[in-house]
Amino acid sequence: MKIAIMQPYFCAYIGYYQLINSVDKFVICDDMQYTKRGWFNRNRILDNGTDRVFSIPIKKDNNYLNVNLRYLADNSIKERIRILRQIQSLYKKAPFFSQNYTLVRRLFMQEINNLFDFLHFSVVELCSSFDIKTQIILSSSLDIDPKLKSQDRVLETCKILDTDIYINSIGGKELYDKEEFKREGIDLKFIKSKKIEYAQFNHEFVPWLSIIDILMFNDSEQIKSYLNEYELE
Repeated sequence: MKIAIMQPYFCAYIGYYQLINSVDKFVICDDMQYTKRGWFNRNRILDNGTDRVFSIPIKKDNNYLNVNLRYLADNSIKERIRILRQIQSLYKKAPFFSQNYTLVRRLFMQEINNLFDFLHFSVVELCSSFDIKTQIILSSSLDIDPKLKSQDRVLETCKILDTDIYINSIGGKELYDKEEFKREGIDLKFIKSKKIEYAQFNHEFVPWLSIIDILMFNDSEQIKSYLNEYELE
């Protein structure tokens, strides 16, 4: 059985959904610390041939709280409406805007105040839209010693779920030791997205934007084909 573990992101880039699609079970981390420098509640969209960052505002709180204990800001709805107007303005002439904007709007306008629940909803909705059948498991539902960190926590999760293959994003190559996993009977693999390009109006292609960009320029069958455009190392 293959598993992956990852923090939740809002409308992440295509590689995130490739990772989910590549495994049998996907552990989404609801009991990990929220970090401002992360991409939990922000992402990038296309703006006249370059990228623009948008961010869903969250309430100010203790910086050490886990993501499932953080909440959207009181002005969040107003800001989400503003971002949606930006998306309408920037993508209204994209070929699949009318087909996919309803989904994007549903992700932004869900009536959920808890940050993790907001992110989890978007992940589940997008997986359903892409026909991804992977089982999604909350990390807090697993009996893992909270003192375990990084590689030790991953290994313990693999043991609990009785997996023999763990797939991580390519960025984890410097964090995890293949030999250590092998000693535990687990084959550690890293997923690397292949080059994906499509027409973004008449501009030079801007890679790895939010999945919103993919939705605006591609039909459902093309998006599903992108899910398999990766290699395992």
